[in-house]
Amino acid sequence: MRTIYPIFRYPDARAAIDWLCTAFGFTVHAVHEAPDGSVAHAELTLDTGMIMLGERSGPRPRPADDDWSVYVALDDVDAHCARARAAGAEIVREPFDTDYGSRDYAARDLAGHVWSFGSYRP
Repeated sequence: MRTIYPIFRYPDARAAIDWLCTAFGFTVHAVHEAPDGSVAHAELTLDTGMIMLGERSGPRPRPADDDWSVYVALDDVDAHCARARAAGAEIVREPFDTDYGSRDYAARDLAGHVWSFGSYRP
């Protein structure tokens, strides 16, 4: 059972949903529309994890790259990085091996959110 759900806001949630599915391999679980047709709430899954997202109106300040990140555990880090790069993700940290046995990389999505991906599963 999931107990933590990262939430993201995007200026164009429909475009973000499409991009996250293409670049990072998410699958749409649910999309709920607001009365105006915008995305009020969406849920995307990847393996056993889930994120939530919706529309963001107005600008938001961009945090520093190391202020926060979401970590997503997966099996083939290098293939995932290549997929994200091909879809236009900005790779902010190329794949690397850690001293605790994980292989990781980090990418920025189309709205500037930084995502960390790696093989570490605590």
